[in-house]
Amino acid sequence: MKVALVQMRPVLGDIDKNLKIHLDYIRQARQKKVDILIFPELSLTGYLLRDLVPEVALQPDRSPIFQQLLEASQDLIVIFGFVEEKEPGVFYNSAACLGQGQIFHLHRKVYLPTYGMFEEGKFFAAGRLISSFNFPFGRAGLLICYDFLHYGTSYVLFSGGADYIFVISAAPGRGLQEEAGFASQRMWELMGETVSYFSSAYVCYCNRVGFEDGKGFAGGSFIYHPAGQLLARAPDLKEHFL
Repeated sequence: MKVALVQMRPVLGDIDKNLKIHLDYIRQARQKKVDILIFPELSLTGYLLRDLVPEVALQPDRSPIFQQLLEASQDLIVIFGFVEEKEPGVFYNSAACLGQGQIFHLHRKVYLPTYGMFEEGKFFAAGRLISSFNFPFGRAGLLICYDFLHYGTSYVLFSGGADYIFVISAAPGRGLQEEAGFASQRMWELMGETVSYFSSAYVCYCNRVGFEDGKGFAGGSFIYHPAGQLLARAPDLKEHFL
């Protein structure tokens, strides 16, 4: 099985341009015989949306955007982030797992950071469910960014039999060190190492890069083996197809 992470720079608020980027990467992944392709948090929209949230929201069962992604993911699994409108005026920061022309799972972000640069609780409703699900390669779980920093979420997934924990993220780079890298990235890697080791699951963490409103996103996407071994890591700050 071959997994690829798309460490990309979404265009804020431009869902058509971001869809094109997704479809281009899906074509590349197909050429490289990738089985599972993972995009970052809110990859279809960008992160600091604020009052753009209603304009970019999608309803998966009736969205032409979703239909194009379903058609493109017939022969591989695609995981991505988007704004979901469950009912009029109720919006979620969501992740979707597509493949074989169907939606295998939708996850709505449970833990919404609302402090400092983070304003998610002002614009999104909080999800209420974390669960593992079946897909063609076994059982898996989806988490979005801050969800992963609450250890109980991963525990729910691996106690539910998850073989893979997929984390999509829009984490900023903080604590620039004299040596290469951000102090904040070590936090994510420690969680990846710890969760993979104690859950015996693969942990695939896909973070974004780029700048929005002066905020920089760190990258540093990674994959951990179930024994807690780092298998692959993308560079900080740069777009990368891992």
